[in-house]
Amino acid sequence: MTETLGSTGEFGLIAAITKGLSTGEDVLVGPGDDAAVVAAPDGRMVITTDLLVEGRHFRQDWSSAYDVGRKAAAQNLADIMAMGARPTSLVVGFGAPADLPTAWALELSQGLVDEAELVEASIVGGDTVQSDKIIVSVTAFGSLDGRPPVLRSGARPGDEVAFTGRLGWAEAGYTVLTRGFRSPRSVVEAHRRPQPPYAEGPRAALAGASSLCDVSDGLLSDLGHIAVASEVAIDVHAHALSVPEPLQAVAAATGVDGLKFVLTGGEDHALVGTFEPADVPEGWTVIGSVAEGNQERPAGTVTVDGAPYAAESGHAHFRS
Repeated sequence: MTETLGSTGEFGLIAAITKGLSTGEDVLVGPGDDAAVVAAPDGRMVITTDLLVEGRHFRQDWSSAYDVGRKAAAQNLADIMAMGARPTSLVVGFGAPADLPTAWALELSQGLVDEAELVEASIVGGDTVQSDKIIVSVTAFGSLDGRPPVLRSGARPGDEVAFTGRLGWAEAGYTVLTRGFRSPRSVVEAHRRPQPPYAEGPRAALAGASSLCDVSDGLLSDLGHIAVASEVAIDVHAHALSVPEPLQAVAAATGVDGLKFVLTGGEDHALVGTFEPADVPEGWTVIGSVAEGNQERPAGTVTVDGAPYAAESGHAHFRS
């Protein structure tokens, strides 16, 4: 007989999840008390939170519980990285039907732990509740280690736009899955489990990045956040962006412009930022420029080769 959350019970599940959890040096009090205590050596804490909802952000027939755990942790850790900070800890909220197999929840937990371990962050607590569908809420905490945060509002005219990480892979994977296919495997895996360039956030901050943003909603959409916050105009140079072969294959099979995946696809959690030309870190790809707004390209806008991009610029919640 399969053990379910109903038979395991809330406290049995919590005990199974927290058994053997290790904590890093930033954690002063870990799971087991009413709240965790995490050190903030310079008096500041970077905090972010995200939700994953079954049927909206993942499907059990597309992703394993382990994949969902990795993805839930990654999207939060990437936001910490995008502030130029170092992730320290996570708390997790988990809602699920009572008939969900307990093994699924434990596999999810292992995915969260393994992703957090990539950046030496710790799972320090959370909550569980019965719900009609699976919901995973993760809140991440990070340390600036004495540095100022890198904000979206710091881009300056004359800066170059550069990125690191993968663009469009997760969107290509989603496109494949919605059509009932499972290949190319590389893009399907990218949808299931992103690979953020975690080390590059603090590295960009140390290099002098004037602004940074995690590419979660799409390159153009997230550059739009920088353009609005910084009151500048940003132009992306299409010739500087490559369309990797797996994305070309999906584009050819589905009739989608491969460049659209790169410009508008979200959930890869690449990192995009602006730098003085001499400050662009090695390994980052320069893809555009920052200018003052004018009548032709007002402040707050993003263009591609000097013109508005015809397709939707990226994901937006509550878009009808």
